[in-house]
Amino acid sequence: MRSVNAIVKFLRVIAQVLHGYWTIRTIFPKLNDEQQARYVEVWARGMLSIIGIEVRVKGHPAPGPVLMAANHISWLDILVMHAACHCRFVAKSEIRSWPLVGVLTTGGGSLYIERGSRNDAMRVVHQMASALQAGQVLAAFPEGRTGDGITLLPFHANLLQAAISADAPIQPVALQFIDAQSKQRSLAPCYRDDDTLISSLWRTLCAPPLLAQVRYGETQYANGRNRRTWAQDLQADVAALCQ
Repeated sequence: MRSVNAIVKFLRVIAQVLHGYWTIRTIFPKLNDEQQARYVEVWARGMLSIIGIEVRVKGHPAPGPVLMAANHISWLDILVMHAACHCRFVAKSEIRSWPLVGVLTTGGGSLYIERGSRNDAMRVVHQMASALQAGQVLAAFPEGRTGDGITLLPFHANLLQAAISADAPIQPVALQFIDAQSKQRSLAPCYRDDDTLISSLWRTLCAPPLLAQVRYGETQYANGRNRRTWAQDLQADVAALCQ
């Protein structure tokens, strides 16, 4: 029965993706930035509801300009954070070429970075600083790749330079996936090692109902810290929010 339910949810996921693709291609050009942001939030909540994930928010997302720094567990993280509060993500460039998903991610306002390229990192940092100076809300995953949701990977400091350059604050954000019944952490949505998007999606669809918890910390400025020291402090702050 669980497999049958997963198949039904999978078909609804495809329908939601196609609806989002059609909207971005046909309706988004007629909308202003605020209207697009609201649509992304509603669409993300709808997708998570189909998958069987309820979003719970603790704390308050800061208004722009701000860079949100979150831990990274799954491809679902972007949907979860969009559902809680629309923001422009800094995402790996590979996502842009994913069928359908790339169009949706681009439509959500993502900035793309070539991982491992120092020159491209500097390009994205300049782009992020300009967006922050324009009052936008950005989000990044300083770990650089997904972990197991239990132990944080070291935070990379490069992208934090954008907040320093723009004299903008950073808000630490903790993400967790929890089994709705047992209230224990769930590893079902994890996306790491040999996982593919399809295998991770299928495992999540077969899982019992989940809660996605988004906990916002207090915004903070560099206050004289260099980006490496700030990255270490932010990692400790996010770890504390995960407790």
